[in-house]
Parts: sequence; structure tokens; C-alpha cells
Amino acid sequence: MASPRRRTPRRRVWPKIRLLLLVAVVAAGGTALYPVWKAANPDPPELKVRYRTDTPATATAAKPSLEVFNDTDKALPLSDVTLRYWFTADGAAGPSSYAFNCVNAVFGCSNVAGRIIAMDKATDTADHYLEVRFTAAAGDLKPGANSKGIDLQLFRTDHKKLKQSDDRSFDAEMTSYKAAEKVTAYKRGVLAWGEEPDGTKASDEKKKTAKAAPEPLPAPPAGVLFDDFTYQGPKDPALFKHGWLVRTSKGGPGVENTWSAQGVSFPTAEGSHADGQVLNLRASTDGTKAGTKQASLGTAASKFRDGTYAARIHFSDEPTTGDAGDHVNQTFYTIGGKDSTYSELDNEYMPNGGWGRPGPKLDTVTWYDHKSNDRVYETTNKSLDTWHTMLIRVKDGVVAYWLDGKKLFLSDGKYAPRADMSVNFNHWFIDLPFKGDRAWDMKVDWLYYNANDTLSAKQVQSAVDGFTDEGMHYFDTVRESR
Repeated sequence: MASPRRRTPRRRVWPKIRLLLLVAVVAAGGTALYPVWKAANPDPPELKVRYRTDTPATATAAKPSLEVFNDTDKALPLSDVTLRYWFTADGAAGPSSYAFNCVNAVFGCSNVAGRIIAMDKATDTADHYLEVRFTAAAGDLKPGANSKGIDLQLFRTDHKKLKQSDDRSFDAEMTSYKAAEKVTAYKRGVLAWGEEPDGTKASDEKKKTAKAAPEPLPAPPAGVLFDDFTYQGPKDPALFKHGWLVRTSKGGPGVENTWSAQGVSFPTAEGSHADGQVLNLRASTDGTKAGTKQASLGTAASKFRDGTYAARIHFSDEPTTGDAGDHVNQTFYTIGGKDSTYSELDNEYMPNGGWGRPGPKLDTVTWYDHKSNDRVYETTNKSLDTWHTMLIRVKDGVVAYWLDGKKLFLSDGKYAPRADMSVNFNHWFIDLPFKGDRAWDMKVDWLYYNANDTLSAKQVQSAVDGFTDEGMHYFDTVRESR
């Protein structure tokens, strides 16, 4: 019985066929025919992009999920790859009116950066694009491998719905992964996949004159958490994927059992010293417990101890609506451990004072035991009704509190963290002194934590500016203690 014929894999035959065709072309007409032959026989792509989405044309956010395939026989560093998702801004909205976040990636959203960029020349289907890049820590794609799904969100910072029907890269029918040439990919700055809105294709010779390759995106520094609060709202899946918890549980402080997600939002920043979006914590009441809502956002993990804690915070001396006079507490604090390891570091701003002490005042407090009220603190008696950079620095058993680069208070000895802690922002009522509707707002522009160094406010701000300039709105490389 004759053995079946063995088929030669196409990958081995294809280069030989191309070589023979090229020899024939040169023999027939010389190099003058090469461009014609080349156009009809483009190089196979080095990579390809597949896309899917689960949103209709009108939605609160575009949700492109992308896969990158390495179609070469060499490893492909993801840091060499740039993706562009093309869309048309609604109305008069510009790049600053849109935001991006990463919900999920196998190699971690800490290694995904994104920027919204306006096109120099708009087309009928695009005037902006979301540019997505990857840090060196995202790793390499082996030959033939794919990145798995990279789940992204693109949304308006005013939280109005998007109209995606005129967005070039959007396709409501692609609910499962399919090759998507309207999402373009670049390798070291050169178009490697897809077709740009002006008709330029990866197979075009003119694409070889692409701009110089961008500088590689460095890996996020180890032992650092940074977040500038680019989210849709308290139910944004990215918020939870990035390690945040919106408190709705019972208990205190303040008016017990009134913690609500309704007070947590992410509006567009207004005023100086803030860009993009901010975290807004609203404490509201009508003067009764039933009509009171307090707001809190904190890290799910308790993994922070030594190092630098920093946040850009807008404290408020007046309510956004209603009558003034409430004893509200606007707080940036850390907490962890229990009993013999209990640890808590507080910044508590009370514009109208509280517990029988007048305001406005900031209490910086280091706790040893909350049950016996064993703590040390310093009070700064002045209004903080604007943006401020708050720092807590912990090193060698010494805790230092800083306000806008000025040292406020030191504690040491037994008054130092004995356990890893979570990081939290709270806005709550100490009591309810009168009836009537009112609402107070506390804003946070960003949070930065560095487990390795004790930094100044200027050093922190420089680091934050560097991250946001690169489109790195969130990353977390802080390891949990075992």
C-alpha cells in the first residue's frame, strides 16, 4: 500500500514561490517592474489585531477588546507595539473630553498606557484616536502567540453617552474576536497592521517613511502605586480591578450605617492644580440619619507601611448646596492590624471643627490603640479651602506629616505602624446639628505611594507629571506581605 503524500507546509513553499516570481519579474523587465510586482505581492504582516465588543452604537462607553498576534518566527516585545483605535468625537468635544482605562489584561493593566490624540486631518469616520502602548514589563509574544484579550474602555469625562455609529474602529457586529483592519498596529513606529483613515495600508511602500519610533515605555517602578482616578463611576469594573473598594458596609465613623456608593463620582476636574478627572466624595444630609449619605473609597489590599503616601486633595469650607455649619470630616488616612498590631495614620480636616473644638483645623494623628484612645496628634488651625498636596512619610519608626512641602508633625516610638495598612479617603458627618438639605464635596486628583523612598512634595509631583505625560493613569507594583 502506497504511503500518502506528505504535504509541504505553506510557510516553507511561499518564500520559494515569491523568490521564483521575483527572479522571473527581473528577467522579464528588470527592476522597473519591481514596484508593480511588490504591490501585488506584499509582505505578509508581522502581526495582526483581532477585535470584539459588546456595546451597541449608543453606549456609556466604547469597550474595545483587542488581541495582538505575533505572526513572525521571532519573539515580539509588546513594548515595540502601538495600537490605535480611531473614533469621531461627539459634538465639540476635544481630546480632554475623553478618557481611557484598562479593565483587564493577562500581563496586567499596570503595563498598559493610553492617550487620546486629535488627528491633524479629520476624515468622515475619525478625528481622534486612542493610542495604546505597553511597558517593557508587559513582556514578549512568542512566535505564533497572542496577547489574549486586552479589555479597554473609552468614555466621555462628562459621562454623556457615546455615539459610535460614525467611529471608524467600532463594529457592533463583531461580538466575537475577528481580524480588524480598522484598528491599526505599529511596530517601532511603522504601520504593521490595518488601514489608517486616510487609506494608508500596512502593505503600502509609503508607510515605510513613518515617523521615528517612539521611545520605549519603561516598566512602572517597583513598589509604587499611582492612580489619577480616571473612571466612569462607582460601578466601573476597572475601579475594582485596580484594587479599590467603594464602602457600603455598616458601622462608623460618623453617622453609623450611612455609607453609600451614591456619593462616589469621577467628574471632570475644575480649577487649578488638577487635570482630567478627579475622585469626588460627597457627604449629604437633610439633618436626619435616614436622609444622610457618607462617602468612602479605599484600597482593598492592606499592603502599605513604610515609604511615602501622597495625595492631591481639595478640601471644602462651604457646602456645595445648602446651609453651612456642619461638622464634616474630610479624611486621608491609612489603617490596618488589630489589637497589638493596630495601626492608623490620619489627616482629618474639619472646616467647622468638631468634638467641641473650633475650626477650621487639620488634625494629623498617629494612633496606637483606638480602644483606649491612645494617640498623639498635632492641630493646624487654618483654612485649607483649596487644593493641597498631603504627604505622610514613614521611615525607621518615624512618621512625618507634611502639607504643601511644610512639615507639620512627627511621631515615633510606639506611635508607628506595626502592621501593613490600607489607604483610604472618607467624607463624613461627626454629628447632625440642624435640619435641611445640604451636600459637601471633597475632591482627590491623584494618589501616589512609594514603598522604597521618602520623597518631597516636589519629587512626588515630578513623578506624577512623568506618569501622566506617558498616558500611565494607573499602575500598582506594590507587593503584599506574605
